Parts: sequence; structure tokens; C-alpha cells
Amino acid sequence: MFSSMEIALKSAGGAFNPIQLNLIRFFIGGIVLIPFTFSDKVKNGFKIKNLFIFMLTGFLCVVVSMTLFQLAVVYDKASTVAVLFSCNPIFAILFALLILREKITRVSFISLIISLIGLLVIVNPANLTNPLGLSLAIGSALTFGLYSIVTRWGSFVTGYGGLKMTCYTFLVGSAELLILISCSHINFISSKMSKVAWLKDFASMPIIQNVNLHYFWILFFVSVCVTGGGFAFYFLTMDLSGVSMASLVFFIKPGLAPILAMILIGEHITLNTVIGIIIILIGSVITFVGNQIETKNSGMKV
Repeated sequence: MFSSMEIALKSAGGAFNPIQLNLIRFFIGGIVLIPFTFSDKVKNGFKIKNLFIFMLTGFLCVVVSMTLFQLAVVYDKASTVAVLFSCNPIFAILFALLILREKITRVSFISLIISLIGLLVIVNPANLTNPLGLSLAIGSALTFGLYSIVTRWGSFVTGYGGLKMTCYTFLVGSAELLILISCSHINFISSKMSKVAWLKDFASMPIIQNVNLHYFWILFFVSVCVTGGGFAFYFLTMDLSGVSMASLVFFIKPGLAPILAMILIGEHITLNTVIGIIIILIGSVITFVGNQIETKNSGMKV
């Protein structure tokens, strides 16, 4: 689902303001997750004292990281954004070391290095022609890496599992984004933004424009399948296997996203992309095989 996210957002981008689409998909994604939070092993409900944590995770994820991501999809190719966003595990592991003091296994480290080499081959920094798209995608990856670790910390503090953390983050983050969008409708602010070239698209941003049956399936896929389902599974994996293992799923994206982009929206796949995909797949195989070996060794010791 994560692999097709950029393509779906690219397809829907013409009908929606990028910030508006961000609000819609995370609000609906949060609503969809509410029933599933009741099945969480930790039964404690929402507590006001934890609101600050969700304001922080919501701001990092919905307001900052995913807004940058949405804008990157608008200004750059879907396949390129997918590859660049997949760098977020590098930042996540760095923040995990600094904030959580979480150790990384030798196998995961080797896999990350190999996968990073594959990413660099695909991106080919020497021939980048879109610095804006690059900056937005890297900014999104960095802040998402930080968000992943803050969420992990928040889970320790609140006792909530991945589903509850994701659900409350989406809902609170959507509320924060709604406030910012509403501020863009204030006459003074709107008029000032309209006079600045790079801000005029954010003046008087729509909220429910084009939310109708015509776009039902694309909104359903982006909001329910990708946003609600995809993020929930990501953090459930993090609960079970740790930051390093959960973050490695993003290295599968560069292998699938360019292929899907070529098939669905006609984006061209270059030779360096093919080579990079192969390198990344090698890194993924090393991860899965290495973890199986470590699991067997642990079982033998017991």
C-alpha cells in the first residue's frame, strides 16, 4: 500500500489542494482506525494528560512531514518522491540511537548501508534537476524519521500500542492542520499570502471542495487503505520488532514504486533506477535472512 501512495496522490492532486488532501486523508484515516483501537491489548482510553504527546506527534506527522510529502508529490515525479522518502529509516535509526538509545544489529546496519547505496543510485544526485522537489522530499523523510521515534517514545509514556498512537496522532494532527487552513481564510492573512509568489497557493485553502462521489474511490484508497491501514501496520510492526526492522519496510518502496508509476501513470524508468532496485532488493533479502538466523540462534540458546 505504501508503494502506491505517491501514485494515488499524484492522480488525485489535480482535483484537490495538496494541504486539503492531506487533511482529508488523515482525518478519515483516523476515523477509520477508531473501532480497531478497541481491540488493542492496552485498554486504557484517551487521557487529557497525554494530549501534548499527540499534539507533538500530530504536528510532526500530519502538519509537517506529510505536508512536505504532499507538496513534493506535486512538484516532482511520484517515483522520485517515493525513493527519496524511503531515506526516512536512516534518520529514524539516527534519532533512535540519540533519543531511545536503541541498538541496531549488525545485519540491519549492513542492510541499511546497501539499501542507501541503492537509493543513491536511483536518485543519481549528480543529475538532479529539481532541487525544490528534492528538498521537500528529504525534509519529509527527515521529519518522518523523527516522528517515528517520538511516537515510539510516546508509546512508552502513555502505554498505548501502535493502533492507538496512530489513531490519536491522525485525529489531533488533522485538528491542528484544520486550524492552520482556517487561518488562511482570514482576510488579512489571505491577502498577505496572495502577494507572495510561493505562498499564494496556500491562501484561502479549500476544505471540502470536490469531496463528492466522483472522487470517492481515490479518496477511499488514499484515506482508508494507504493512510489508515498502512500507518497502522507500520507501527504495529514497530511494537513487535523495533524501529530498525519496522523502518526497513520503506526500502521495499523504491523497488515497487517506479514500476507502478510506469504502469499506472506512464513515468519512465531509467537504467540507474533498475540497478538501484536490484541493490535495494539485495539489502532486503539480507535483512530477512539475517533476522531468521538470529531468531533461530536465540531459540537454540533458550
